[in-house]
Amino acid sequence: MSQPTPANVEPIVNDDLAAMDVVPTTLGDPTGPSKGRVTVVHLYPREMSIYGDLGNTRCLEARLRWHGYEPNVISHNPGDDFPDDAHLVVGGGGQDSGQVRVEADLEKIGPELKELAEDGVPMLMICGMYQLFGKAFITVDGKTLPGLGILDVTTRGNEKRMIGPVVLSTEFGDVVGYENHSGSTVLGEGQEAFGSVRSGFGNNGEDGHEGARTNNVVGSYLHGPILPANPHLADWLIARAVEKALAQPFEPGEIDDRFADQARERQVRRLTKS
Repeated sequence: MSQPTPANVEPIVNDDLAAMDVVPTTLGDPTGPSKGRVTVVHLYPREMSIYGDLGNTRCLEARLRWHGYEPNVISHNPGDDFPDDAHLVVGGGGQDSGQVRVEADLEKIGPELKELAEDGVPMLMICGMYQLFGKAFITVDGKTLPGLGILDVTTRGNEKRMIGPVVLSTEFGDVVGYENHSGSTVLGEGQEAFGSVRSGFGNNGEDGHEGARTNNVVGSYLHGPILPANPHLADWLIARAVEKALAQPFEPGEIDDRFADQARERQVRRLTKS
């Protein structure tokens, strides 16, 4: 629905997909006892993680450790049972073929995802998964494909492609990233946007909105990946996840984010001339 396969790029074949699962690492390996275990579920890393979106999961994994928590990273692939203890759920962008491969499984686990969203479990859905968490995607030829309806957004495919760096104003502060999508998304009446566009196209290049947010579920077109470039957003997701996992307030550790902050501030200045 969002990224067709370029003509000069060989498509990924099924034999290669197993190598694309989210393999737990020792990123941010801490010293000292753990404050508790937090489960991060990455939806469809084989099919829906282009443009570096796997970096969001890596970022969450590392920052959980730096904050003193034990990350439990799980890949959810089509046909898998959905974990019972999901505290944070992430998903990324994909080609049309990838979205087709996950459609049936997403419909199967949809009720569980809706229940988790209503219960306040934090979720970050990027690009193609953002579209699938909406109400519907309308193809260029007019076919309507239903979504989960967790976010009240509708996306329509078109010939216009929206590509480039983005700066947003959000309740989390300035957020930067990179967009590359042809779907034009419109918010339903009363649906909160994730942010306001200061530079870039956003949802559709017209209304100034980018992404959508309902409770602790955030949908956005921003790749980059978004979380390493915006650690304040990553920590907001982690804080909500800790509250769900441990039923206690988030206790942040000391993390030196000055390089990420400086890079973000420079991009804001460069793109907005402010």
